[in-house]
Amino acid sequence: MAKFELKLPQMGESVAEATLTNWLKEVGDTIEMDEAVFEIATDKVDSEVPSEVDGVLLEKRFNVDDVIKVGEVVAVIQVEGEVDNVQDDDGTEEITVEEPAEVPARELEVQMAGVKESVSTSTPDFSSSERFYSPLVKNIAKEENVSMEELEAIVGTGKEGRVTKNDIMAYLESRSNGSQAKMKPEPQPETPTDISKTPEQPKQTPEKPKESQVQVKAGDEVVPLTRMGKLIAHHMIESVSTSAHVQSFVEVDVTNVVNWRNKVKNAFQEREGEKLTFTPIFMEAVAMALKKYPMMNISLDGDKVIKKKNINLGMAAALPDGNLIVPVIKNADQLNLVGMAKTVNDLANRARNNQLKPDEVKDGTYTVTNVGSFGSVFGTPIINQPQVGILALGAIRKMPSVIETDQGEFIGIRSKMYLSHSYDHRVVNGALGGMFVKSVADYLEAWDINREI
Repeated sequence: MAKFELKLPQMGESVAEATLTNWLKEVGDTIEMDEAVFEIATDKVDSEVPSEVDGVLLEKRFNVDDVIKVGEVVAVIQVEGEVDNVQDDDGTEEITVEEPAEVPARELEVQMAGVKESVSTSTPDFSSSERFYSPLVKNIAKEENVSMEELEAIVGTGKEGRVTKNDIMAYLESRSNGSQAKMKPEPQPETPTDISKTPEQPKQTPEKPKESQVQVKAGDEVVPLTRMGKLIAHHMIESVSTSAHVQSFVEVDVTNVVNWRNKVKNAFQEREGEKLTFTPIFMEAVAMALKKYPMMNISLDGDKVIKKKNINLGMAAALPDGNLIVPVIKNADQLNLVGMAKTVNDLANRARNNQLKPDEVKDGTYTVTNVGSFGSVFGTPIINQPQVGILALGAIRKMPSVIETDQGEFIGIRSKMYLSHSYDHRVVNGALGGMFVKSVADYLEAWDINREI
């Protein structure tokens, strides 16, 4: 017999942890390969994690609502035969544990009381702090009995001075070694010499930011944010504070695209068993533009630009509860229009039914969102970090327009829409941002009305 360690899989480029929301199996239950063992939740997706082997659930390492880091062992499954990532029952090293010496009951009570007192006094109360701490930092602080006073004094190297995992681990190491930790500098008292040289300035106490006080009146309904809603709100604020958002807008004549789709959509559905929407057409155009302008298919890491090899298009999809999720079309530039349509329909249907897998919402390099599906003419979408651009598709409308021909100019009815391109001005200048979205427009306006599919 052997033991297989079922670990939390990687769920996205920027996702380092997840919350365990439900156990689908109990200890002693038989598990088949690819059968779901537990459910997890992140800001990107709620998903089931399947077993990679056949066996019996031997051990649960975490409880519901625990925060788990990617790569940590969540469950241990007993299997038969030889399997990768296992520990042989017979080959495991036997650990000898020395029996503790007997301690009188009274002395044991005194020791336990001291332990409880030390834990209660050192466990940080995060509600009393105005500083942001990630779930990972909070867990480390609790496990290592780091008091709130100690946490507040640690100098954070993260964005906006936040304490990172490396910061708190460095503090713990310095604390265990007895050396001075990297703490916020204490104000030094002024010496008489300083006072004589510099006139005394009145001390100004910085005002604390005023908390928003929303009055709840009779008849008002208070609806708490969902877990995903809270995470989305946090990431939207983080994206705005990280990237310098700039927008470019282009009007596109999509009359040829509309007429072509109306001509072929019925035959396409009969032949392929799939509906042909406008989305795969737009995705094809974006993929071609990214090939033409690869510096839009990048991420910024500190002072380094990471040029992505693959073109993986994120496709924002609305969920029944009003939240958004972004499944990813991998290697979108390598798909023909039939393959693109099938992939778009499959991801959209499973997104609405909450059936996406963690691997299907990660590694996106550029995102497209269809604000026109809600009737919006154009929008200013927020960049999906760590990407540097996002394109909003406006509603297609019939509009009077000037038509230029060899015989002169005429007024006619044309199908038009707006493309709204938000991009990170730290690395994408206005010329590149404008040329990219214009390239998408040119591709759509040059659509071949006689194209075969």
